[in-house]
Amino acid sequence: MTAAPRPDRDWTAFAALFGDIPTITEPALVKQKSRDFYWYSPVLKAQMNKVFGDIVVCPRSEAEVVEALRICARERVPVTVRGAGTGNYGQAMPLEGGVILELTGLDRLLSLENGIARVEAGKKLCDLEDECLPKGWELRLFPSTRRTATIGGFIAGGSTGIGAVNYGLMRDRGNVLSARVATMEAEPRVLCLTGDEVWPVIHAYGCNGVITQVEVAMAPAWRWADCVVAFDDPKTAVRFGHALTASDAIVKRVVTMVAGPVPTQYFKAFKDVIPDGASVVMTMIAEGLLGPFGDLVREHGGALCYVRRPGEPGDAPPVYEFGWNHTTLQALKVDKTITYIQTLFPAPDHVARIEAAIDRYGDEVPMHVEFVRIGGQIAAFGLQLVRYTTEARLNAIMGELEAAGNPGFNPHTYVLEDGGMKQIDALQLAFKRRHDPQGLLNPGKMRAWWEQPAG
Repeated sequence: MTAAPRPDRDWTAFAALFGDIPTITEPALVKQKSRDFYWYSPVLKAQMNKVFGDIVVCPRSEAEVVEALRICARERVPVTVRGAGTGNYGQAMPLEGGVILELTGLDRLLSLENGIARVEAGKKLCDLEDECLPKGWELRLFPSTRRTATIGGFIAGGSTGIGAVNYGLMRDRGNVLSARVATMEAEPRVLCLTGDEVWPVIHAYGCNGVITQVEVAMAPAWRWADCVVAFDDPKTAVRFGHALTASDAIVKRVVTMVAGPVPTQYFKAFKDVIPDGASVVMTMIAEGLLGPFGDLVREHGGALCYVRRPGEPGDAPPVYEFGWNHTTLQALKVDKTITYIQTLFPAPDHVARIEAAIDRYGDEVPMHVEFVRIGGQIAAFGLQLVRYTTEARLNAIMGELEAAGNPGFNPHTYVLEDGGMKQIDALQLAFKRRHDPQGLLNPGKMRAWWEQPAG
């Protein structure tokens, strides 16, 4: 059901079809644009090392996106949409070659009214927030790759992130309000999706449409202080993380718990402040509320070992770059054998579930959890590090956690459904059938497409 590779095509001649729409055919640059952070996974690294596109097309407007898709549909060339390539599952890697459609040229903030931002898909999240802050608004949700990721790539490839402690999942009503999506038809259209209509393109890897614009709700801006709290043991850190999340009057932006000895092994920017072997909670606290936050720290026997207020000098990156999947990146900078898994520890007994996993796996699977709100309840997403030995052992760990009632989101597959859904998303499949009838968008990533009955 997917498009056939076209290795015999004259890609220089093909590039000429795009007229003044910028293209890249230089092999080294095309190879570079064919990559994301798939190498976090030793499994994906082995599977995808030789995956490359053939040409990069760089539209600068929605009209140029439509024209590029028209050409590719006519020529039956696969298209893989790319923002900044900060995903971890090969979402933006072209399994069947063809065109990499890079959208970083669509980078305008179109409007900001009453806390609602309308923005082009290629806008960097850091630039979007920088433009909104003077008007009193900041991002609700963003990945730990905020400084490089694009808004469209985050919506198409991600699902939650920093801010989830307040605002939950990206698909929760009220986060993404509308989207403009270009179709992959003989005559591409631009669909204006609103409300629940946007769900089929959220976390769809660009398999069923090309997001060109989005409308997202922003949050009232705070002055954030970066904080690191140290604990002698991981279970106390987990309980403090839960207590902080539950303290609604203490305004926070992220609550990250990482078990020792990981922080002192791999967080080199904090090597002089985190006690050796300590477990930590890393958080961003509204500056004016550091007093009650400090009281909560003392109540739980923690040591506030690092505070950086807004505007204060310092060499350390922001604390959010040590949470979510940046925890894995920080570890990989030191130890290339590290990998990770993703686990939901569901409410209401998430703390007990996390503690049971700590007891079972110890330092083989160092605990790292992000406290979030799901359906109004506190829960936790685990992005645990794994001291990797074999793929079989990795799969066994994930299977054991699932069997214990902790749903897994496998980061070692590039297949959309296999990563977390574990089932076909009928909305996404129906959307693709209507708007990408040849199956040219990011082929090979959507199981529902290639498993559907012939005809």
